[in-house]
Amino acid sequence: MQDLRIALVVCRCPAGALEANLERVAHWTRRAAGSGAHIVCFPELTISGYSLSPDPESAQPLDGEIARALQRLADERRIVVLAGLLERRAQGAPRAAHLVAAPGAPLRAYRKLHIAPPEKALLAPGDCIPVFRTPRVTFGIQLCFDAHFPELATRMALAGAELLFFPHASPRGTPPQKLASWLRHLRARAWDNGLFVAAVNQVGDNGEGLTFPGVAVVIGPDGEIVCQRRQDSEGMLLADLKAADLRKVRLHPMRFFLPHRRCDLFDAPDGSGTICSDEA
Repeated sequence: MQDLRIALVVCRCPAGALEANLERVAHWTRRAAGSGAHIVCFPELTISGYSLSPDPESAQPLDGEIARALQRLADERRIVVLAGLLERRAQGAPRAAHLVAAPGAPLRAYRKLHIAPPEKALLAPGDCIPVFRTPRVTFGIQLCFDAHFPELATRMALAGAELLFFPHASPRGTPPQKLASWLRHLRARAWDNGLFVAAVNQVGDNGEGLTFPGVAVVIGPDGEIVCQRRQDSEGMLLADLKAADLRKVRLHPMRFFLPHRRCDLFDAPDGSGTICSDEA
C-alpha cells in the first residue's frame, strides 16, 4: 500500500432517478478529484436507487451507457470511481453491483453476496469474492448486509486486501444511532484483519417512503476511528490513509492475527472445517 486519499460521498439516491443520480455522481467525483482523492466511493445502489419494489427499467447492463459514462468519468478525472447499480441479467433476478471504474483499466464490479431478508425476493446473490488492485492499494468491497459475515472480510484480507469499502443503503434511525450500530462490527472487521475500513450510507428520502441517515466513517487497522461524518445532508468525507499505519499493525507480532490463522482447521476442501464432537 502507498499513502492515499479517499473520498466517501454521502448522497441522496432517489429510486429510479438514473439520470439525476448519475449527474450527482459526476458532480461529486469532480469535487473529489479536485480535492486530491485517489478513490471516491458512493453508497450502495447509487445510480439505480434503493427500492423494495424496483422499476425493471432501473436495472442496467454492465456494458451499457451508464457503465460507460462512469468509465469516461474515471478516465477524464484520473480517479477510481466506486458506484452502485442494479445489474440487469439475461436471465433471473437482477444483482446489486458496485462498479469499479479505474483510469485506463477495464470496468470491474463486485456483486452483493449476502442478500438481506427483505431483498431476497428481488435480488440474486453474487458468486465470487473479488479484490481489486490499483497502483496504490488493494481493496475489497462489501455491500451493506455483507458486513455482518466476518469470514468474508477475512477472505478478502487473505487475498491481499489492505482496505475494505462498505457502501450502504441502510434506512431508519438517526446518524448517531446508525454510526453506533455500524461500529459494533466494522471496528472488528478492521482490527481482526489488520486493514482500513471505509463505510458510507445514502441520505434522505428515496421517494418511496424510506429515509436514510447520512453517515460515513473511516477506521484504521488498529480499530480506531480515523474520521467520521454524521449529518443528514449530502456531503463528502475525505480521509488520508497512511501506509505507515498499516505497516505498524502488520509488522507487530501481537497485533496482526492473520499470519497465525489455522488454515488447516478452517479451509477444508468441502468447506466443513474440522468439527469435533464432545462425546467421549
